[in-house]
Amino acid sequence: MGPQPDVVVVVPVGSLLGGGRANASNELMCIVSIARRMQTAADLLVDCLEVEGVEHVFGLPGEELEDLLFSLRDSSIEFVPVRHEQGAAFMADVYGRLTGEAGVCLMTGVADAQLDKSPVVAITGQGGLERLHQESHQKLDVVDTFEPIVKWNTQLSDPEIVHESVRKAFKLAEHEKPGATHLEIPEDVAATETDVAPLERRSRIRRPSPDETAVERAVELLSDADRPIVLAGNGAIRTRASERLRSFVDETDLPVVATYMGKGAVSDDDEHSLFTLDSGPDGDAARAIERSDAVLAVGYDIAEHDPENWNPAGDKRIVHLDFEPAEVYEHYNPNVEIVCDVSAGLRAIQADGEPIGTDPEWYADVREGIVESVTRRPASDEPFSVRRTLPLLRDAMADEDVLLSDTGSHKMAIAQNYVTCEPNTCIISNGLATMGISVPGAVAADLAIDGDVVAATGDGGFLMNAAEIETATRLDCSFTILLFNDDDYGLISEKQAEHRGESTGTRLTNPEFVAFAESFGIEGYRPGTWDQLDDLLDRVVPADEMALIEVPVE
Repeated sequence: MGPQPDVVVVVPVGSLLGGGRANASNELMCIVSIARRMQTAADLLVDCLEVEGVEHVFGLPGEELEDLLFSLRDSSIEFVPVRHEQGAAFMADVYGRLTGEAGVCLMTGVADAQLDKSPVVAITGQGGLERLHQESHQKLDVVDTFEPIVKWNTQLSDPEIVHESVRKAFKLAEHEKPGATHLEIPEDVAATETDVAPLERRSRIRRPSPDETAVERAVELLSDADRPIVLAGNGAIRTRASERLRSFVDETDLPVVATYMGKGAVSDDDEHSLFTLDSGPDGDAARAIERSDAVLAVGYDIAEHDPENWNPAGDKRIVHLDFEPAEVYEHYNPNVEIVCDVSAGLRAIQADGEPIGTDPEWYADVREGIVESVTRRPASDEPFSVRRTLPLLRDAMADEDVLLSDTGSHKMAIAQNYVTCEPNTCIISNGLATMGISVPGAVAADLAIDGDVVAATGDGGFLMNAAEIETATRLDCSFTILLFNDDDYGLISEKQAEHRGESTGTRLTNPEFVAFAESFGIEGYRPGTWDQLDDLLDRVVPADEMALIEVPVE
């Protein structure tokens, strides 16, 4: 993977220049140094990416990246040129979320990945070091620009630091809580030769065991409660955490309410699931938290869902179990904090021996109402809507298939009503709530998983990155674009109407989306009835080809 000797020379020490042992040793070191394959810093960077297990790099080709692009061409890594740098960011974001390993992109927008805890390593090019002290063509202080939106970033100002910097970037990006890191490589450094080898990727960081006193206090608080409830956040969808949480609720009968990022931590088919905080025709899930007398927050942070919405008085008894301490906030001031691996913390609570449990009757009616609401299929005379489309879509998809939701009014319906059975099978941009994620995200999902993929989007978000359909067809992807068209930035219109009774600046005009899809060489459909839509979803979603289904909604 790293630079190796091109030639291995074995000679008797005393034969080197006829000298003594000291001279012979020096000469041997010199020969080995010369024999090692010299390569550029760009080659070394790519070698390091290979050691990290990188398979795809998403980005835009730029002149400052010339050496890196040619190094990628000669490697086992596939460089995926995209149509917009935002598309590259979303591809790396979703790839990192689905695989748990850092996605890599050559771009400048990673805030979405940072806020949604997706492991991403961003790589940018830069002009040569000799011109960075002055105004120069395409020169911008990218490292300082990245500082507020990444966990760590640096400039690769010397070939001798490339191997350490790449290892650090991946280590920090993938360490809980995951996030984005950034490396900048100036073009003259990229072309400089070096004989440095990549650092080996070794065992992952092991987090400390949960504190015994904190566990005891948590168990005491939960066992004293009559109506304890679990709030599952982003940190609960890691594989081991989800498995342990499912075991925990099976044993205790505690109900589970998820944030949008925690969907699938416990299957919505499980009798303990109350879906998400906003689920139910009358906010039933949020009312369940109001009725509870203790909350076990698992892998939750306040960026996911403002706790003022479910703890307005700030007096709810809370156990915070997460990889990091809780943020300080009036409406989220935990009584107990267990800072450790989430799975290990749940295991410690279970192993304590003190009985924790509740009578499922107190929330059974809440779940019954939510399930009845979200699974009702549409009547034939109902107008098309996102909410009533979701039961049809759920029936067309397997539990392990992936639905990606763009941001807009449809996102709210999906978050509240889409039945999610496995972790990381309903991907939503939540922390930054960025429009345009669904199509490029579906490209990454298609590369990352074996199941079917659906990109759900509104007309506004779709056209922001619709050009990535060309990227998808070039990569021979097969996924379905489910396009809800209301000729409007609908979510903003709704909020304006709530505040002012009317909306402004949100209306749109659109192309003929079926013809638009066909111009990329993929099938396009616009059903006129619910039966037609149902048949289309059953046929198109599992098909091994790309397609777009436009659903006109009000």
